[in-house]
Amino acid sequence: MKFETKAIRIQTERGKEREHSTPIFPTSSYVFNDAEQMRALFAEEEKGNVYSRYSNPNCTELEQKICALEGAERAFATASGMAAVFASIAGLVKQGDHIIASKAIFGSTVQILSKYLVDWGVTTTFVDPNHPEDWEQAVQPNTKILFLETPSNPGVNLIDLEWAGKFAAKHNLIFNVDNCFATPYLQQPLKYGAHLVTHSATKFIDGQGRVLGGIVAGDEALIDKIWRFARLSGPALSPFNAWVLSKSLETLAVRMDRHCSNALTLATALEQNESVSHVNYPFLPSNPKYDIAKKQMAQGGGILSFEAKGGIEQGRKFLDALQMASLSANLGDSRTICTHPASTTHAKLSEEERAAVGI
Repeated sequence: MKFETKAIRIQTERGKEREHSTPIFPTSSYVFNDAEQMRALFAEEEKGNVYSRYSNPNCTELEQKICALEGAERAFATASGMAAVFASIAGLVKQGDHIIASKAIFGSTVQILSKYLVDWGVTTTFVDPNHPEDWEQAVQPNTKILFLETPSNPGVNLIDLEWAGKFAAKHNLIFNVDNCFATPYLQQPLKYGAHLVTHSATKFIDGQGRVLGGIVAGDEALIDKIWRFARLSGPALSPFNAWVLSKSLETLAVRMDRHCSNALTLATALEQNESVSHVNYPFLPSNPKYDIAKKQMAQGGGILSFEAKGGIEQGRKFLDALQMASLSANLGDSRTICTHPASTTHAKLSEEERAAVGI
């Protein structure tokens, strides 16, 4: 089956009502046929639903679809994208471990790594995504995880997944890729040696700015550890949100085709605008990492970044002059969104720190 067919046809087993579309299962718990089945399910000798903090039919359908689309062995759905990122790291590390992470990753992920995990005795070295040849210097005997985003949020920076996969394999690292910007339709990091893929399903997977959700997918053994951590810590995705996200996947391919077409058209126009100093979009031939983008991405994605001449103040003026696009901190919506990281999400960073992550 092709990508689109998998996204549409993978569904929960049809019930006695012979429904064509998967129903919502808004239940917190499940009934056992007898005492032996109850015992066997809790002992994990039999597969099945026990409690919706562990699993739910709607979450399972979403997980199965993501597995098929990413080429993963197993997946686990969470209440938000950051819950997926946190579980994919916290469920695998212990005191004394070390992480290597790209500097060009989502701000909340940076804070988890640099502020909270430090108190657990887990340290992180942030590396320059534009100079992977220097990453060797960051490797320590206790390094356990390599975490990166490509394209990155918000600067749309690219990292060669094939190179990074070989780097992770050389040093026996768990390779975790945030694939939110690309979605599985445009890029499958597991093909390049990644062990885990994380998503904020809130973004392009939902596609209409309706619900929160997250996914982590990858190797069976790693997802099992993450699932055991998550079923205790409780970042469970609601059945309704899982149902919305699973239905959304049915249109992911056609939506991303249009997103990519629109973004490339807009990036090309901005590149010719005399008030713009720089445009960053993966499929622009002028992009210094254009060859990397063409190698690992089917299309350039739905996000672009650009710099308006005149600095932060000019950026504010541009936003205030917009007549149709929405000012919002989200992305992946059906309505075009503009945001200004330099004065919002990354305003507390120095100019040098912003420049280091492409802002």
